[in-house]
Amino acid sequence: MKEIPQEVVQVAQKLEQHGFAAYVVGGCVRDLLLGKEPEDWDIATDATPEQVQKIFPRTFYENRFFTVTVLTESSDAKLSQIEVTTFRSEFEYEDRRRPSKVEPAQTIEEDLSRRDFTVNAMALRVGTGKPSLVDPYDGQKDLKKRIIRCVGNPKERFAEDALRLMRAVRFAATLGFAIEKDTLEVLKSQAVLLRDISQERIRDEFCKILMADKAAEGIEQLRETKLLEHIVPELLEGYGVGQNKHHIYTVWEHNVRAFAYAAKQKWSLEVRLASLLHDVAKPRVKQGEGPDSTFYGHDVVGGRMAGEILTRLKFSRNTTDYVAMLVRYHLFYYNVGEVSESSVRRLLRKVGPEHMEDLLQVRMADRIGSGVPKAEPYKLRHLRYAIEKVSKDPLSPKMLVLKGDDIMKLLNISPGPKVGQILAVVLAEVIEDPAQNSKETLEERIQELGKLDDEALVRLAKDSEKVVEAVETKLDTMVKQKYWL
Repeated sequence: MKEIPQEVVQVAQKLEQHGFAAYVVGGCVRDLLLGKEPEDWDIATDATPEQVQKIFPRTFYENRFFTVTVLTESSDAKLSQIEVTTFRSEFEYEDRRRPSKVEPAQTIEEDLSRRDFTVNAMALRVGTGKPSLVDPYDGQKDLKKRIIRCVGNPKERFAEDALRLMRAVRFAATLGFAIEKDTLEVLKSQAVLLRDISQERIRDEFCKILMADKAAEGIEQLRETKLLEHIVPELLEGYGVGQNKHHIYTVWEHNVRAFAYAAKQKWSLEVRLASLLHDVAKPRVKQGEGPDSTFYGHDVVGGRMAGEILTRLKFSRNTTDYVAMLVRYHLFYYNVGEVSESSVRRLLRKVGPEHMEDLLQVRMADRIGSGVPKAEPYKLRHLRYAIEKVSKDPLSPKMLVLKGDDIMKLLNISPGPKVGQILAVVLAEVIEDPAQNSKETLEERIQELGKLDDEALVRLAKDSEKVVEAVETKLDTMVKQKYWL
């Protein structure tokens, strides 16, 4: 078991020194027993909020659930605030979300009886004396069995707060556990209760599933339990829908496999969402059946659908627009030798250079989801090379602090070949020694070059062009090697 931080122990000890019980409870006990670092720390006590505030000089209390936040001196953000909650009982869940009435409980056992799952219904006394575990619902056994099981009657627990339906799937996905048989059967039968939950709360649980270690299994379980019908029903339209000769999986299987790869790579939430939704429109645009069926425009329609889905789930405007853009452009065309640099520049303008890596990740997830062995084939590596090439400023006179007009003024000459020849010479010299690219140095050098006869300046300009060409070739070779081309 992980060692309990001194900040937590000290809060518990101080409560016990004043004659009150104090227990670490909930998810932090579960994580401790699993050998994980808890994300936050909660203490349950029989002290009232007013009594807790008298014991600790630095607190705040702004809720109706008997929770006082105790501020510590810790530099660790996770330990700078520790929530201390009075033992409580809850009843009259009128809206299937929050208890309409909360009252103090007398014992820690009564407090644990209101919790959702057995693995979250354990308490650990950590103040004075030897640490002792309170486990009235065999949560420790369920941890060892790796199962998620409701405390008491599953039907009652889910009816109290329907978000627990998604939380069961989320804990299974994040912990790598299975949902216990009776809990799972009731979950399936009560899935419709999710309609009573706000989109914001559904979104938050959905994101936690998307970011879980077993994220793809979580998505599949959302489908099996019929919860997905009340989250992203559009994805279910692809279940059982066959594709064409370029795919060996159904639309649903392909989307989930693409998402699984993005999750395995630990890519961002936005890339995972785009990977899951990239082909969401295929069932709506499908024409024909069998190996020659088509899905023309599914990228455009999919981008629009992704925007509608994420808007409904109350994602931020930035996230919504960004994921919709990744879905819209995931089908970009690129074949070595067929697509020009101007086409690459147009793609960069549409997507933004800073977003190309995310788009390429969605494309790689799409490929793996199709059953191909390599995420990044030669042509995608070549595209990375082309992107870097067109994104770099070319070696040109634009790099110089002085331009053609400056040369004409300095030498009092008219436009003509001599201006270009002088620019070629000073550009080559600046490439070899960037320190020369100053106004004073270039003015002096231009005056010197202006005194050369035409034949000498032409020879020098041609030699300079060869220098620039050699540097360009070297740089291009280095970029190609970077992408194994």
